[in-house]
Amino acid sequence: MRLHRLAVTAFGPFGGTQTVDFDQLSSAGLFLLHGPTGAGKTSVLDAVCYALYGSVPGARQGGGQGTALRSDHAAPATRTEVTLDLTVAGRRLEVTRQPPWERPKKRGTGTTLDKAQTWLREYDATAGAWKDLSRSHQEIGEEITQLLGMSREQFCQVVLLPQGDFARFLRADAEARGKLLGRLFDTRRFADVEKRLAERRRATEAQVRDGDAELLADAHRMQQAAGDAMELPTLAPGEPGLAEAVLSAAAVARSTAREQLTVAACTLTAAESAQAAAARALDDARERDRLQRRFAQARERAASLEQGAEAYREAQALMERARKAEAVAPALDLRESSEAEHRRAAAAEARARALLPEAFADAGAAGLASAARRTAEELGGLDSARRAERRLAELLDERAGLDRQEHADADLLQEAEAWLDGWEETRTALQARVDSAQKDAALAEQLAERREPARQRLRAARLRDQLAQDTDRAVERVRLAQDTALRAKQHWLDLKEQRLNGIAAELAAHLTDGEPCAVCGATEHPAPARKVAGHVGREEEEHALTAYQRADEQRTEDERSLGVAREALAAASAEAGDTPAGQLAQEVEELEERYTRARGAAAELHAAQERLRQAGHEHDRRLAARQEAAVRTASRVGHRERLDRERAALEEELDRARGSLDSVAARAAQLERRTALLTDAADAARAADDSAQRLKDADARLADAAFRAGFETPQAAAAALLDPAAHRELQRRLDAWQHEEAAVRAVLAEADTAAAAREPRADPDAAQRTADEADRRLRAAASAHDAARRRCAELDRLSARAAVSVRRLAPLREEYDRVARMAALAAGTSADNERRMRLESYVLAARLEQVAAAATVRLRRMSSGRYTLVHSDDRTGRGRSGLGLHVVDAWTGRERDTATLSGGETFFASLALALGLADVVTDEAGGVRLDTLFIDEGFGSLDDQTLDEVLDVLDSLRERDRSVGIVSHVPDLRRRIHAQLEVVKGRSGSALRQRGV
Repeated sequence: MRLHRLAVTAFGPFGGTQTVDFDQLSSAGLFLLHGPTGAGKTSVLDAVCYALYGSVPGARQGGGQGTALRSDHAAPATRTEVTLDLTVAGRRLEVTRQPPWERPKKRGTGTTLDKAQTWLREYDATAGAWKDLSRSHQEIGEEITQLLGMSREQFCQVVLLPQGDFARFLRADAEARGKLLGRLFDTRRFADVEKRLAERRRATEAQVRDGDAELLADAHRMQQAAGDAMELPTLAPGEPGLAEAVLSAAAVARSTAREQLTVAACTLTAAESAQAAAARALDDARERDRLQRRFAQARERAASLEQGAEAYREAQALMERARKAEAVAPALDLRESSEAEHRRAAAAEARARALLPEAFADAGAAGLASAARRTAEELGGLDSARRAERRLAELLDERAGLDRQEHADADLLQEAEAWLDGWEETRTALQARVDSAQKDAALAEQLAERREPARQRLRAARLRDQLAQDTDRAVERVRLAQDTALRAKQHWLDLKEQRLNGIAAELAAHLTDGEPCAVCGATEHPAPARKVAGHVGREEEEHALTAYQRADEQRTEDERSLGVAREALAAASAEAGDTPAGQLAQEVEELEERYTRARGAAAELHAAQERLRQAGHEHDRRLAARQEAAVRTASRVGHRERLDRERAALEEELDRARGSLDSVAARAAQLERRTALLTDAADAARAADDSAQRLKDADARLADAAFRAGFETPQAAAAALLDPAAHRELQRRLDAWQHEEAAVRAVLAEADTAAAAREPRADPDAAQRTADEADRRLRAAASAHDAARRRCAELDRLSARAAVSVRRLAPLREEYDRVARMAALAAGTSADNERRMRLESYVLAARLEQVAAAATVRLRRMSSGRYTLVHSDDRTGRGRSGLGLHVVDAWTGRERDTATLSGGETFFASLALALGLADVVTDEAGGVRLDTLFIDEGFGSLDDQTLDEVLDVLDSLRERDRSVGIVSHVPDLRRRIHAQLEVVKGRSGSALRQRGV
């Protein structure tokens, strides 16, 4: 970029139009912009910046959208305008800007505000004329910024070099330097990378925590299934090692459960064997007891048979007479049955007629049957009324059910309301527990991050104390080496001086007559010098010189060792600070205690969240129950109305059917009884007539049969005849006696029964108690075995589920570890990031290193090779490293902070830094060539020699075809620099004058 011409009108201190021909000023390469204080030197630079970017640097912009730029000396009708003619990127451009202007109204009094105006033109060399490109503020601003490749802040730092800012930059801390460099080099994308990594770390951490929470839930289920056989890990979700701890605890629980299953199986087998043996013993005892009782009963039965033998013979005679009477039995049975039938029929007829009304007392069988048919027809007409009555009963039951449901829903609503009234208090208490546990978890995480830095600092403090002792010893060695070297040097110089004093004798020893003298060239040597006592020769001098060189080398080596020790001590002190190691050890111990307490409190987070979740489910269930009860209550209203209408219709129908009775059933029962009575009475009358005729026929047949069987009368035959029951009983007695006799003989003849009778008395009750105890033990063993088997199956299922969860979480956990490491590394909090440099700071440090290297080239010339700027990434105190800036003093060989430079040294160091920064930013901006630079103030702090060296450096910029404008009011510069742009201050405003061109 090269400036050609600048024209300002009513701008700043310039009331009229002023023009600067930069082509004439730049022809000398170096020109001076000077003038009294307040004349407007800086306003010239502001005009250049305003023409390019539409604003001026810093606070000089003022308010009012640029109205503050207008000159107070300008005439009211003169509009503020800035025009800049420049070449950038090979294009000749002209930018004209007019800020907002409050001008007098053309009509009437007062003022009106004109908007800002901007023009951009480009010179067409082919046509030899200017052509308009744009009048848009935005388009012109984007075009200029793109061509220059720099923002306004970068331009002000690179082209308008503000020495005061760079002096502050030299003395600033790392944070202030980082802000300036961040604006110049635009490293926001690296900060965005840090932010993105942090967001990804938080997202993956939340996913890992959720997965670990599910894994812990499975662990709790395994603990419930395993009972006391499993101990849960004390780690919280998200902590390293949780998955391995859960799987390890699950493996121990499964192994213990399988051991318990094996023990239960052995116990079950032993219990089954004991139960089988007890069952066999019980069967044997019962069998022996049965045989012994059987034998005793057989003996008792045999004795009873002996006592009843006479009665057996009498029963045999009675059975013989009864067999003869059996021939008469059919006639007797017929007569008895006929007589009994007649009696029954007559009695039934009398009973049936007694139940009838008096109107039917003399009616025959046919009249009674006719009346029964008429009553049955009336009964058939009551079927519809019966159905209505049954429906009415169902309606009443249904209505009662609705009332019961209403009472139940009312109780449910009352209980739900009572529970829901206390919900907010319950939820608040549970949420407070969850929040407390979460705070403890966050505190534990924060303390966990602080543990390793605290331990590292403690180690550094201990190393610092050790290095301090080593440094003290090294200082003593250097002091001794310096004393030794000084004595050796003094001895060598003394010998050298003595040798020089006697050098004539040494030269005379080599003179030969006729040969020219090496000193005067004479060939005659009349009085050569003679060696005196104590003469020092070349060999003694060389020995002394060698001794001095060895001592000096030893001194250098000791000083180097001291420098190494001090650097190590400084590094350890920078990391550990000034805190004593004992205090740091106490802080580490307190940090560990706080971390242990916080982690223990955070372990309650899962249980608190589970209780809150269960309470939320109960709250939802209560709300749903209350809503369902309300819906049921609303539906019952319509149902109850329908039942009431149907009930009224049924009751009206039943009132007609019941008549004077209470119910249709009573009326139907009345008709049914009347029909049944009439029917029974008709049947009974017909049966009585038939039975009387059959009785006469049976008497005749009985008399004839008794005579033929040998009985004198039918009564005698009837007396000998046994009824079937007596006959059967008598035959049973005879058969039983015979059977009993044979059975007794058979039992007494049984060998096993007789053998059992000879054995001791059996005790089946004791055997039963033993068998019951064995059964109880078997059931207990079977229950324990079944429980152990279910425990193993449940643990295997949950373990497999946990293993699947661990495998599923493994890639996510690896991603979290990778992202967390990268985020911590980029944020400068990782232990791997030894210097705690953030990614953005690392990039800025690289830029600062480039700036320091570029600045050193000029600083060495300005300081006659004494000073070199170097970038330092050492940490300062507890801060982070990366943006340190030191100066190396070649005279002392030491490196020190730039804040220790004197005023003049600070000026030319900041000047070199500004020029170096201009080169680096230029390269960063795409290599845009900057042919015009301005340097503002600071030359008054330099002595004459340094000022010459600085001007030589600035003058050397012309080698790159640059022009440099120095803004200063130092009088000495007016004599040294011929090309000048003078700002003349006057009552009507300032004016610009070019001199020496």
